[in-house]
Amino acid sequence: MTTTDVRITRLEHARDLPLPAYQSKLAAGFDFTAAVPADAPLTIVPGARALVPTGLAMALPEGFEAQVRPRSGLAMKHGLTVLNAPGTIDADYRGEIQVLLVNLGTEPIIISRGMRIAQCVIATVTRAILTEVETLDQTMRGAGGFGSTGS
Repeated sequence: MTTTDVRITRLEHARDLPLPAYQSKLAAGFDFTAAVPADAPLTIVPGARALVPTGLAMALPEGFEAQVRPRSGLAMKHGLTVLNAPGTIDADYRGEIQVLLVNLGTEPIIISRGMRIAQCVIATVTRAILTEVETLDQTMRGAGGFGSTGS
């Protein structure tokens, strides 16, 4: 397992919230929590989406990204997931991290202050050098797309 230094800051509206933490020794992702006001939890009704603040900003090193992913328990138990999963935080972004959640379940979900709402995985980035060509090399699969390799 490799590590890299990531600078993180709590914004004013999240000063009382804990910093993100890995929940187990070998966890790939750490959790983001909701920085909604304690006296104004956010309700996401079935089929609706909401942009939830985390009260955090981070500085990733060049060559890294942060991937915002759903928490599996929330997805399984309540149908709550990250709409643009994985969401990408670029190394040059310095604004507040917000999580776009969608309720695909059948009941309203209340997002309260400090609730763990998503996980974040730090990953390396490889940038492509795009070269336009007239034709591509042939493969056994060819242009077979959705479902072409089985169900």
